[in-house]
Amino acid sequence: MAQTSQAHASPEQAFLTDDSVEILRFAADALKLGMAAALVTLTEIRGGAPRPLGAQMAVREDGLYCGFVSGGCIESAAAFEALAVISSGQDRTVIYGEGSPWFDIVLPCGGGITLSIHKLRSAQPLLSVLNTLEQRRCAGLAYNPQSQTLRSLFPTRESGLNGADFEVRYRPRTRLVICGRSVEAQAAARVAQAAGYEVHLNDFRLPIPVQIDADTAVILLDHDLDRELPVLQAALAATPFYIGALGSRKTHGRRVQKLHELGWRAQDTDRIKAPIGIFPKARDANSLALSVLADVAAARLSGTAFS
Repeated sequence: MAQTSQAHASPEQAFLTDDSVEILRFAADALKLGMAAALVTLTEIRGGAPRPLGAQMAVREDGLYCGFVSGGCIESAAAFEALAVISSGQDRTVIYGEGSPWFDIVLPCGGGITLSIHKLRSAQPLLSVLNTLEQRRCAGLAYNPQSQTLRSLFPTRESGLNGADFEVRYRPRTRLVICGRSVEAQAAARVAQAAGYEVHLNDFRLPIPVQIDADTAVILLDHDLDRELPVLQAALAATPFYIGALGSRKTHGRRVQKLHELGWRAQDTDRIKAPIGIFPKARDANSLALSVLADVAAARLSGTAFS
C-alpha cells in the first residue's frame, strides 16, 4: 500500500521518456556518480492501464526521475515512495487504484496497478542489459522481492512473473532500412526519425551498412523493380520482422514473378507486404509515410518471436 515518505528531496521529472535504454542509463549514470537510485517496475495490472507490465521509472536520491508506469497521474507519488526506499534501504511494494486497501490515488482508467520499488545496489545488471541491447540482442532483468536482488538474464518470455522473480524483457531498438531514390523514401525516413526509430536510408548506390536482424524492418519505396531486387533478396535471406514494398498489386505481381524466376518460393515472397501501408491509395509522400510507419509499428507490437 502507498505510504507517506519522510525523505527530504522532492520529486522532479528530469526529462520525458518511456525509452527503456534512457531510463536504465539514467539510473546507471547516477550510481556511477556516487548517487543512490531506485528502479520502479510495474509488476501487476488490474483492469485497464496505459502502460504494459515491466514499464519502469528510475529515481535518484536528489528527487530527479524519468520514465512512466502510468499515464502520468501517479509518477510523482511513485517517485516519492522511491525516495523513501532509498532513504530506508528497504524495498517495498506499492498499490495504486483498484485493489488498494487504503484511500489512494484514483487512476483515471479505473483500474489498479502494483509497483515494485528496488534500491539499486549495483550498476552491473543495468550495464549488462545496456551492453546486450547495444549488440542487438534481447536482454532482461529479474527482480526477486524476497531477497531484494536484481540480476540480468537472457529472457525466454515476455515481461511478467516467473516463479518468485518478476522478469522484464527488453528488445533492441527498432531498426528501419528504408530504400529508394524517391520523395516517398525521404518522407518515410523523416517520420521514422521523429518516432525514435533507428533509421538507415539507402538509395542503392552503396551496400546496406547494417545487419538485417529480427528487430529490423525493410521498406522499399522505389519505382524501379530491378534496382530494388538485390535489397529485396537480402531481406528475404534474413529475418526482418517486416518487409514492405511500394507499388500496385499488378506491380507486385511482376515483382513476385521475378523473384520466383530467381528461385525464391511462394512462402518467401508471401512475406512481402505489398501494396505497402495500412490504408490504400496513399498517393502523397507524407500520407504514405504515415501509412507505412503505422504498419511497421503494428507488426512490431504483434511480433512474438524471441531473438
